[in-house]
Amino acid sequence: MKDIILYAIPVFVFSLIAEILYFRSQQKHHEYYLTKDTASSLSMGIGNVITGFVSKAVVFGAIVLVYQYRIFELERGVWWYWVLIFFADDFSYYWFHRMSHQIRYFWASHVVHHSSQFYNLGTALRQTWTGNITGSFVFYLWMPLFGFHPIDIVFMQAVSLLYQFWIHTEAIDKMPRFFEFIFNTPSHHRVHHGSDVKYLDKNHAGILVIWDRIFGTFQAEEERPKYGLTGNLSTYNIFTIAFHEWKAIVNDIRKAPDWKAGMGYLFGPPGWSHDGSRKTTEQLRKELRTEKEVVDVTEY
Repeated sequence: MKDIILYAIPVFVFSLIAEILYFRSQQKHHEYYLTKDTASSLSMGIGNVITGFVSKAVVFGAIVLVYQYRIFELERGVWWYWVLIFFADDFSYYWFHRMSHQIRYFWASHVVHHSSQFYNLGTALRQTWTGNITGSFVFYLWMPLFGFHPIDIVFMQAVSLLYQFWIHTEAIDKMPRFFEFIFNTPSHHRVHHGSDVKYLDKNHAGILVIWDRIFGTFQAEEERPKYGLTGNLSTYNIFTIAFHEWKAIVNDIRKAPDWKAGMGYLFGPPGWSHDGSRKTTEQLRKELRTEKEVVDVTEY
């Protein structure tokens, strides 16, 4: 089975160079790119390809196994099959992505993609080495059970990933209004990469942003986001980038006062702590609302 992502690598490289040259022509290169950061992103992308030779085989094997117990026999040759699988894949991606921000176990892999303080096409290639092997594919297993063919599922996952490459840029401001309403765009995804409290855990879309609108996680881009994490890494070491959150989870569990707290550090939301020493997204939002209410009362 051919991985279409490999065929797209020359396009990724050409587009990245074009974006760098564009920002150089605007004399804004240092505002949008940092050589060490981009090198780390590209190295993470290469590592993702290498680890993918094993992890993608595991994922495909799991999908094939579930397919043996499919409930329905879907006809691959009819047009509506491809419409259904497109929506099914995009729906699955939304929930995988959303849960990757709400469950620390999945965040430990996904945090890699958010670890850059820059937002460019290089950041799009900053991908996890551990996501597949640690079970992110479970969000897609309902698809083979319902009769979607394993090869088609993997193909649609690749299509989604290819689509999401071009939205990692600040070179594009806004798309036409109808496009912005239906599809994920650079504007929507810039919000997703923002570490500003109001932008945290918003816009989890893959291709269609309608899921965010339906399930209440949509946030329009207002001021330019501050990219990265609420607590940024101070290194460009790719092994630290790849495994720092897994290491932090192990340390937290080791120091947890009881098994319940240990499970909280593993499956609770990122930022959860048993003693309140750290803050989750919801806690940060609550604090921000309280601060605004105090300011409003003071001004009144």
